[in-house]
Amino acid sequence: MTQSLGTFVAYGDAWLLDGVRTGFADYTGILGQISPTDLGIAVARAVLARTGIAPADVQTTIAGSVAQASFDAYFLPRHIGLYAGVPIDRPAHLVQRICGTGIETLAQAAEAIELGKVGLALCVGAESMTRNPVAAYTHRTGFKMGQVEFKDFLWEALWDTATGGSMGHTAETVAERYGISREDVDAFAARSFANAVKAREKGFFDGEIVPLASQEFALDGYKARGIRLPRGVESFAEDTHVRPTSPDVLAKIRPAFGGVQTGGNSSAIVDGAAAALVASGRYVEGWGKDPLARLRGCATVGVPPEIMSIGPAPAIRRLLDGTGLPLEAIDRIEINEAFGAQVIGVERELGLDRDRLNVNGGAIAIGHPLAATGLRLAVTVSRELRRSGGRYGIASACIGGGQGIALLVENPAAA
Repeated sequence: MTQSLGTFVAYGDAWLLDGVRTGFADYTGILGQISPTDLGIAVARAVLARTGIAPADVQTTIAGSVAQASFDAYFLPRHIGLYAGVPIDRPAHLVQRICGTGIETLAQAAEAIELGKVGLALCVGAESMTRNPVAAYTHRTGFKMGQVEFKDFLWEALWDTATGGSMGHTAETVAERYGISREDVDAFAARSFANAVKAREKGFFDGEIVPLASQEFALDGYKARGIRLPRGVESFAEDTHVRPTSPDVLAKIRPAFGGVQTGGNSSAIVDGAAAALVASGRYVEGWGKDPLARLRGCATVGVPPEIMSIGPAPAIRRLLDGTGLPLEAIDRIEINEAFGAQVIGVERELGLDRDRLNVNGGAIAIGHPLAATGLRLAVTVSRELRRSGGRYGIASACIGGGQGIALLVENPAAA
């Protein structure tokens, strides 16, 4: 694959203070009726509480949510900031880069810090896949008998009208180009489940998942809102899709796109949210605690839409070229497992060492709530660097329509 120019920005003074997420709940499950705005408020409040940072210190809120999953979706970033306690005079805006949205929130926060616009940014990604609407776009002026066109947005949004194929078909194209078999993909998926089960048993995810409970979010002078879990559920703090899963079980699942990809070796459809705080070095000095990671740079690239899945490969190349680091210097890599064949294709294109890749499982096992995923990847790889003592890590994702994004983080304790 030829090198894509794309974009690259290096950061000299941007720090990831900490990050949290909800447990990721299977589609139509325990979080299915909760607005992504409320999921976002919950994690925003949680990361502020964990760090001991006053909401009044936040100078901007950068939030992402790909689907319009509630009637007040226009206001999602503003409501997340306000109901998390951020002062009313601080701005908020929405980010949308499909599966790269969560990483993009961090990139925009880092760039705002580098430009001197802010000293502390609240970054949030929240997604309800369950609440994706059944919608009609052409009936505002009425419809003729027999010509009603309501469709499932969750399914239809995966179809790229430029190529005439779904996101899954891009993984199949990558599988054909790189000679990836069904057995290869099922084996990779089984590894994802096994690594996630092991990480959960060892308590790794306990360091990033914050419990959700039914609660009210009050805001003086405005209407209260909140979260109501299903009857009989007092708290939720787990990834419900993580389970022991063997290649033999995966082999019995029918192909979803006529090739190697199935519902078992593709990313799980889940609901969830994640949040993080990004600050300047000056703010870190006043905070007086050790940040989780230093953000060193971010690259975004374009690729042909029909091979969208390969996007992380040129994005990582652009990132390494910009930072001057060799691939061998990267201790841990998190690549979103949108599809098993997609990650294997990236792995083969770059010559990645699988022992450094998604060592705590990935989206096949944990799930992929679109806007929240990139934040999870960045927080997870930063925490894994702390656990393993590594210095550099990358969080990367493919992006529908033909893009890739990659973020470099550094463990300050190993610098």
